[in-house]
Amino acid sequence: MRTRLLPLLIVLMAAVLLALGVPLAVSVAAGEQQRVVVDRIDDTARFAALAQFVTDGPSGSRRTAPDERQETLRRELDSYYGVYGIRAGVFYRNGSAAMANAPGDWFVPRTGEVRAAFAEALLSRRSHDPRQVWPWQRSSLVVASPVIRDGDVVAVVVTDSPTGQMRSRILRGWLVIGAGEIAAMLLAVGAALRLTGWVLRPVRILDATTHDIATGRLKSRVAVAGGPPELRRLARSFNEMADNVEDVLEQQRAFVADASHQLRNPLSALLLRIELLALELPEGNEEIASVRTEGKRLAQVLDDLLDLALAEHAAADLMLTDVGAMAEERVAAWSPAAGAKGVRLAGDCPPTTAWADPIALSSALDAVIDNAVKFTPEGGTVEVAVSSNGDTSTVVVTDTGPGLTDEELARVGDRFWRSGRHQNVKGSGLGLSITRALLAAGGGSITYAHHEPRGLQVKVTVPRNPDSL
Repeated sequence: MRTRLLPLLIVLMAAVLLALGVPLAVSVAAGEQQRVVVDRIDDTARFAALAQFVTDGPSGSRRTAPDERQETLRRELDSYYGVYGIRAGVFYRNGSAAMANAPGDWFVPRTGEVRAAFAEALLSRRSHDPRQVWPWQRSSLVVASPVIRDGDVVAVVVTDSPTGQMRSRILRGWLVIGAGEIAAMLLAVGAALRLTGWVLRPVRILDATTHDIATGRLKSRVAVAGGPPELRRLARSFNEMADNVEDVLEQQRAFVADASHQLRNPLSALLLRIELLALELPEGNEEIASVRTEGKRLAQVLDDLLDLALAEHAAADLMLTDVGAMAEERVAAWSPAAGAKGVRLAGDCPPTTAWADPIALSSALDAVIDNAVKFTPEGGTVEVAVSSNGDTSTVVVTDTGPGLTDEELARVGDRFWRSGRHQNVKGSGLGLSITRALLAAGGGSITYAHHEPRGLQVKVTVPRNPDSL
């Protein structure tokens, strides 16, 4: 969950920082340019004031005495260009003649920004909002002001400024903003890590505890510490629920165990009376034989119920066990029974170790092999194969019996469940349930699948690594 929540928070925080940073960067650029534009407007206004009283005309005719104001204007423009490197000129309305300009070969071009600013000034409008210059653009900044005499525009002052320094200042401002954004982003990521850790830590603990309870460790509980108040309340509620569930399961186990134990004595007495009654009846009486069979079946069911209650209640005594040797031993033990039925029982059991309760694993293998031999017809084969990988060891038992349908596979292992095709076969329907309980107590499992071309495959799995328990 953290890997999904953290990127979402980071994306949202990045969007917020960008939403704040981009307008700020644009504002910095606009502010720098506005400062330059205001400065150029002041310069053009000063030059326009000097040019306002220059008396020679656009034809170039001059009075016999030189115009001191025009000379002063030329000196000012030359000095301005020499100091700042900004081209400046005062041009008559036709744009082709200059009252004064610096450098001397600079005139108003026929197109471009300079011509546009010149045309705007001819309409008595001073440049105030030139197009924004960005750091990656190498364009110039043009500002023009009209020279007005007796209410008419007689000339235009134009400045064409290089923007290198302005673009450098904008870029430095952007670098400061970028550094601030990065610092804020790092701070936000750190805060998001702490926040998600604080919020999700109780969820991780709850998930781990739920897994423990689901795998049979019913004593596991959530440590109510840290996290939001809602999750702390959820942890307390979960612990209360787990306590109630454990109490109910304990009562159920106790009831099954007590009922099985209490019924055994009356049933034993009843079976004894049946045997005494059989002595008084003719030899081979079918009714007494049927009663004796049902009585023994009921005794077997009670024994299996008691075994199931003990299996679900007892804790596993785990130790490092040679699964291959144990499987080989169980194959040897069941070989006479299989041979008596005409079933071939074969084993491929290489040495491999795993963490398991030897008694529980041995009982589970007995139940699985017993079922395989029981349902395999004469002339069939039961194979037991042991294998392992890095995490688990498995014992696979396959037979060539009638197998199970897909619907039956989904139910096999349920308590008291037996296939409708096998109701006449001896058994209580609790053997595989007991096996599953014994394996689950030690972190193992049992699964069922079809065996091709026919039969059933049962896989018993136990962990090799104690950390996975």
